[in-house]
Amino acid sequence: MTTLQPGDKAPQFSAKDQDGNLHKLEDYKGKKLVVFFYPKASTPGCTAEACNLRDNYEAFQAKGFEILGVSADSPKRQQNFKNKYELPFPLLADEDKEVINAFQVWGPKKFMGKEYDGIHRTTFVIDEEGKISDVISKVKTKEHAGQIL
Repeated sequence: MTTLQPGDKAPQFSAKDQDGNLHKLEDYKGKKLVVFFYPKASTPGCTAEACNLRDNYEAFQAKGFEILGVSADSPKRQQNFKNKYELPFPLLADEDKEVINAFQVWGPKKFMGKEYDGIHRTTFVIDEEGKISDVISKVKTKEHAGQIL
């Protein structure tokens, strides 16, 4: 789906999180960043994925990683998701799909024989220079931290 490859410059983005704080790619210069896109807050797969990242958050921090979650949910939905599962990282509420489109993770999906447009569960690992060092499109929701680290 995505044509972004390791070695490409990460797309510039700016979006607000669940509390209305603005996050931009520049804010993470000099840090490693994991940006994970998920279809919908509080659904089983997305919850498993986010909780797996939460449970391994200290390992990420020890290696100098910041984490951002992104979906097209409203700030309120993101806030409920973050609070309910005590997620230690910001969740961007990308309702106008600006970040989603910049990373090219929106497109046709199939579910139970029906085709529709939605977010492809994809994770990007971005290095200190703002370059993509890894693209994970086959996300294992329950072992996602292991795939990244």
